[in-house]
Amino acid sequence: MMQLITPDLYGEFASELKEMHGLRYRVFKERLNWKVQTEGEMETDAFDELKPVYLLLKGSDWRIRGCVRLLPATGPTMLRDIFPVLLGASPAPASSDIWESSRFALDLPPSAPKAAGGLARETYELFAGMIEFGLANDLSRIVTVTDIRMERILRLASWPLSRIGQPQAVGITNAVAGYLEVSHASLMRVRWRGHLSGPVLWQPVLSLPA
Repeated sequence: MMQLITPDLYGEFASELKEMHGLRYRVFKERLNWKVQTEGEMETDAFDELKPVYLLLKGSDWRIRGCVRLLPATGPTMLRDIFPVLLGASPAPASSDIWESSRFALDLPPSAPKAAGGLARETYELFAGMIEFGLANDLSRIVTVTDIRMERILRLASWPLSRIGQPQAVGITNAVAGYLEVSHASLMRVRWRGHLSGPVLWQPVLSLPA
């Protein structure tokens, strides 16, 4: 099950958001050993204060198994404000039809079912949810900062990253920034590769409040 949480729903889904921050701690602090801001076994940063949209993936046991954060490129973004070195000679995106994704994370049991390319089916669900959100809100692209490992996963999922600049060493990882196409064609490719029969997000809540 995929849950889209907009700022007006933070109160209603406070426990899910708390669980999400715990998942991010396990993935980014414990597993990847990134230098991230933590408190009480939860990971948060300044961009969580900017009223982002969250996509949360729930397992059959109703635990949060995955997440991604989305913010408009017209405001502060990780690429512009934290990792401008990844832009190379290109300007930071600032168009209303581009949003930034960040804090993409999955915490799955070894028994999680696989789809094309050996990727977990839940990986495709999160990718499809991002594209569905983008289409519902008239986005043309999603910009992201990621690492080489995730760039390879995106390519396996048939949602390839279009690099903005060359990879750079950031901490203990090789990071790269790029664009992801938001289109019906890219959605169909991801659904096909992930063996997804239809939408993963509940249609009436896809669009942001006016």
